[in-house]
Amino acid sequence: MSSTAQMTAVVKTGPGQDGVRLGSVSIPKPGEAMARVRVAATGICGTDLHIARDEYACEPPVVMGHEVSGVVDAVGRGGDAALVGARVVLETYYSTCGRCDWCRTGRINLCPRRRSIGSFENGGFAPFLVVPQLNLHVLPGAVGSVEGALAEPLACVTQCLMDPSVVDAGDRVLVTGPGAMGQLAAQVAVACGGSVTVAGLAQDRERLDVAAGLGMNTTAAPAEENSFDVVIECSGSGAAAGAAMHAARRGARYVQVGIFGREVALPFDLVLYKELVVSSGFASTPASWRRAMTLITDGAVRLEPLVTRRVPLNDWAVAFEAARSGEGIKTVVIP
Repeated sequence: MSSTAQMTAVVKTGPGQDGVRLGSVSIPKPGEAMARVRVAATGICGTDLHIARDEYACEPPVVMGHEVSGVVDAVGRGGDAALVGARVVLETYYSTCGRCDWCRTGRINLCPRRRSIGSFENGGFAPFLVVPQLNLHVLPGAVGSVEGALAEPLACVTQCLMDPSVVDAGDRVLVTGPGAMGQLAAQVAVACGGSVTVAGLAQDRERLDVAAGLGMNTTAAPAEENSFDVVIECSGSGAAAGAAMHAARRGARYVQVGIFGREVALPFDLVLYKELVVSSGFASTPASWRRAMTLITDGAVRLEPLVTRRVPLNDWAVAFEAARSGEGIKTVVIP
């Protein structure tokens, strides 16, 4: 394949949403210890919307998209040729410094020099991308390639909820926000032994119905105050975060999963009055990926019901708007 061969991709070229457009970029070749993946599906993440609005760091021009599922197409020198043809999902880090305190203690997600696909290196809203071979995880045979795109957000959820574990058997758990992250967080909380209620707004009825179909309690009413042992905020809404803090019992755990993308006002005195334990998790680590893939393999988390829309690459703008408006749960782009 010629090094000058081109492909169509969704590229962040400059400031603001007008800086996101369909463009042409070179089809990449895998370098040493790298793998090229033919993309089967890439999920639209809330982070993509934040990148489009300049609310999340990126380095234009860059091909967007980091929730990627595909098939290994080629490997570079020193790569494992046996991986060619394997269906895979991808860790998002293209590189980290390997020398900072965080890298040296296994917390590569916190490396200040971390470069990730979709924001600093070309990502998955394109037919091909190149990543380090170490980033690959082979999909279990029972999992389709399209729903496999949700493996990456699941790894982010396990980073928040399982490293270390925040849900104990018998805990009453409230998840605010019935989008993809909320649906995944609810399933992980159930796998940890929690009794889970997923909360949304009146316009979230279809999303809440999906959660109910997965065995969750659901509500579109305000959560009862002082009722939950663990509250998990997945909506990225300041109002929902405040409501979650009010719903937490004394001594409860509050976990922030959603990204606000801006400064928000919170009733933070409740952390003091209730002695809340506040935690989160940024992106993912190899350990959280191992947990995510185990949950998928064991069938403890179902991904397929969460994919509610599939669109071709040319319809990326319509898909972004659908995700921005809260339509469905997970929209995936099929390049």
